Parts: sequence; C-alpha cells; structure tokens
Amino acid sequence: MDTTERARLIRAGDRRALARAITLVESARPDHRAEALALLDALRQGPQALRIGLSGTPGVGKSTFIEAFGLMLTGQGLKVAVLAVDPSSARSGGSILGDKTRMERLSRDPLAFIRPSPSQSQLGGVARRTREAVALCEAAGFDVVLIETVGVGQSETVVAELSDLFLLLLAPAGGDELQGVKRGIMEMADLILVNKADGELKPAAMRTVADYAGALHLLRRRPQDPAGFPKALPVSALEAEGLAQAWADMQSLIAWRKEQGHWTRARAAQARHWFEAEVREGLLAALSREPQKGLMASLGNRVASADLSPEAAAAEMLRLLGRPPSA
Repeated sequence: MDTTERARLIRAGDRRALARAITLVESARPDHRAEALALLDALRQGPQALRIGLSGTPGVGKSTFIEAFGLMLTGQGLKVAVLAVDPSSARSGGSILGDKTRMERLSRDPLAFIRPSPSQSQLGGVARRTREAVALCEAAGFDVVLIETVGVGQSETVVAELSDLFLLLLAPAGGDELQGVKRGIMEMADLILVNKADGELKPAAMRTVADYAGALHLLRRRPQDPAGFPKALPVSALEAEGLAQAWADMQSLIAWRKEQGHWTRARAAQARHWFEAEVREGLLAALSREPQKGLMASLGNRVASADLSPEAAAAEMLRLLGRPPSA
C-alpha cells in the first residue's frame, strides 16, 4: 500500500489502517522508518486532538479510571483514543500488553480505540514513538487522546512534553505517599485526581485531597495556569463520580490557555523538544554502527582496564567524531 492510500484510509477513520500505521512507526527497520516518515509528513496538517497524559502510583486504578472516563466522553459523542504504555522486562524485553483486557467495555465502544505499546528501553514512562502514534490518532479524527504512562517515577515527566494536560492519579493515603511522589511530577500535574473516593475509603480520599491541595499551594504558580490551578479533586472510577467535574475543569483550563496563547506556545515548544530528542537518538544510533562502534569498543576497553578515565575517553570520542567536547 502506498503512502497516499494509507493516509487516505487513516483520515477516513479506518481502524485497521491506523493500527497498522502505528505498528509501522514503531518498527526499527530502516525501510519501515522511511515509510513512516513519509506517512507522518503526509498527515502533518491534520486536525488537533486534546492530548491528555495520565500517570499514577501502582494499584491506583489507572485502567479503571481511563475506562470510566473514556466511556463518559464517548457517551457525549467524542471519539477517544487510548495509547497505553506497558513496562517491558529488562531481562527478556517482553511486555504483557493487557490494557484491552483491563478495559473490556471501552475496547468494545465504536467511538474508542485502544492501543498498548511496549516501553522497551525508553525512559520517561512513554514509548519512543508515542508522540508519532498521537499524531496518527489525531489524523484519524479522534477528539481526545489519552496517554497512559508506565507509572510514577522520576522520569515520568516526559509525558508532559507530548500532552496538553497532565493528570496525576493517586489513591487515598496518608503522608507517606505524599512524601513518596516526586516533586518534579507534582510540578507538572495540571490536576491531581484522588481515585477510590467511595465507600469506606471516601473519608480518607477527602483528607488526601486536602493534603495535596495544601501541597499545591506551596508550589510557585505557573504562567500557563489561571487562578485555582493546579488543583486536587476526588473521583471514583468505580462509581463514575467526580468525572464530570474533572472534565469540566479540564475544558475550562484548556479554554483559558488557548485564549491566552499558552496552547500554541506549548505545542511549538513540544515540537522543538521532540526534534532535539530525535537528533539525540539518531546520534546515539550512529554510535552503534561502524566505524563508530569500533571506536567506542576500543575506548571502552581502555576505560575498563583503568588505562583511561571515562571523562577523558568521552572527550577523545567526541574529538574523533569532529565535535569538540563541551566546556
């Protein structure tokens, strides 16, 4: 299938074509990469969806929340795509990719599309080609793209570089969890949603909301936020409570950012970020090919035998590549 036909099918909302296109952009084969770049360029001027990044602590119920939230959105006639990143084994490289099983009702919704992807060796909670998968979903006409990350960690903030809103999902807990969540991810969050605010856990959830609301007041207000943001809210994915209020706050925040010009500036900054990231990845990939691979191995052996310090070896490698080491 040529690029023009593949692009036409994606724009027409063909799910099979979209799934195959995501597989194409995730492929590491050079010929597939060339095809993927041509396809992305053909779809470059497509519509823009609302990109929502979602992270959370283990066991918080991210999949349950996404299913309940997604069903609420499709119930309003919105098309929702879910890009779920599953952790890959550091030993075998494999991933379970069980998100469709965990979101059974949403996966059957004709207005929803769920695509799990392995994180492989990529840090930051997302897969290397997640941004390109988002672009494909936008071209396919989805109104909202939900990006579920691997889980809370110090490098999870990468998802903020490809989303318009960043949600942090937490469970009812005491001060220990408040200490355990990294400040970096707290500063990136637009909304902190305390899940499981139902039944016996509801009082604890309300206390947790108050704790995080107090913590957010201690953070410096960001220029892209109106008064009252970021904020903490209670939600119950199980009983579908609080979701409508969270969605209303998301819409209010995005409307304000668009009016103030923050949306356009953020999208431009994100595009520049991913350009630079792609250049860095390309340079690292070049080091795995000859003759750079041989140079790296030779210098690495000298470092291992204590004949050369890591810093001196790096400086020598950069000199051999024709790039003077930075000061």
